[in-house]
Amino acid sequence: MSTGVRHTRRAFGAFVAATAAVALTSCGGGSSSSSDGDAVTLEFSQWWAPELPDGALQGIVDDFEKQHANIKVKLISGPYDSTQDQTFTAAASGTLADVVGLDGAWVSDLHKQGALADMTDLMGTAGYDDSQLASQVKLEGKTYMVPVVNFVYPMFVNTDLLTKAGVTGIPATRTAFKAAADEVSAVDAQTKGWVVPLSTENPNGIQNDVMSWAWASGGSMLKDGKPDLTNAAVTSATQFVKDLYDAGDVTPGALTLQETDKVNEFSNGRVGMMIDSLSHIDSIKKASPNLNFTVAPIPVEDGYTGKTGLPYASWGIGVADQSEHKQEAFEFVQYLMSEAVNSKLSTVANAFPGNTTSKPDLSGADPLYQQAFDIYQKSTPVNEFVGLPTADELMRSFDEEFQKSLDGQQSVGQALEAAQTAWESKF
Repeated sequence: MSTGVRHTRRAFGAFVAATAAVALTSCGGGSSSSSDGDAVTLEFSQWWAPELPDGALQGIVDDFEKQHANIKVKLISGPYDSTQDQTFTAAASGTLADVVGLDGAWVSDLHKQGALADMTDLMGTAGYDDSQLASQVKLEGKTYMVPVVNFVYPMFVNTDLLTKAGVTGIPATRTAFKAAADEVSAVDAQTKGWVVPLSTENPNGIQNDVMSWAWASGGSMLKDGKPDLTNAAVTSATQFVKDLYDAGDVTPGALTLQETDKVNEFSNGRVGMMIDSLSHIDSIKKASPNLNFTVAPIPVEDGYTGKTGLPYASWGIGVADQSEHKQEAFEFVQYLMSEAVNSKLSTVANAFPGNTTSKPDLSGADPLYQQAFDIYQKSTPVNEFVGLPTADELMRSFDEEFQKSLDGQQSVGQALEAAQTAWESKF
């Protein structure tokens, strides 16, 4: 989720990914003097632009520049997966953009590299009132990421495909979901009931697509802030995913798929259901204007009557510690978090604002956003990976052990025990 919302994002196609990678690796890693007198140019790396309506983020940047003649902002845009890889590469080489889009699961690792500036200090210097922020990601009492907008991860449903398969109604329980997945998978050789990305290269599928089944039914992977992967809730959820995989209800190649592949499969009409970020509504509709789909709560364990957990991820933002213009960078952060701009950004992103005084314009939003907002109001937002130490590595070690159970090398119980041991060494 994306965290997360990561959080999960993106433009489709190898050309876009390759172009983004070139753009990110070629950036100089920071601000520079502009040809416009004393103005400085800030680089802003993110995956947001490809997921927003064309030109939406550039328009916000243009408005900022009109109000801040001394600051220019250069967008460095790419798909989520490429941005994640390039962010860590740039952090290691000291070439991180001045302003950087962040997933909450990245913060601990980047902080350990000394890549992120202390935003608590920047807020204090600017006299910024942080009480308007809905949340902050802190480590050792200092803020290193501010969530700009927040995305929930409901279940996306290809209604035409379910109807074609003879499925009546949206699955609300795991049993109903399994039955629907079976029926969709039997339609023809090209269709599957569910898609799950389990690549260890970018292992956020563990957060968004596996652990979300436990969270949906009130489960937790932690106890007193420590790993608790062998409990009944996590075991049941993980076994459910394995059962779907063993039944042939999952898109082939799951062990190497990434989140962009998941969205692509759904957009192409080959998948009945997926768990995904609201940020992909626009990109799915652009890729497949005739695709009929809806959103719904993630199905819960049979017999569960409590409040449904709803995964979320954020488009977070931070400032590079090596930036020569941290104050100007924070001016841009302040602008994005201002009431009017944050309202506008959350509206065009189909997201919920990071500023407590901001309100998305539901009247102009996609109807699916209103449905998701209704789901959100009835659910408990949850993402236990945000702020954990080496969150990406935690997902990866879980993924590696889970893959061994999927290919028959060990049971789900053995996989969870091994993952528990790996996690304990990180805490």
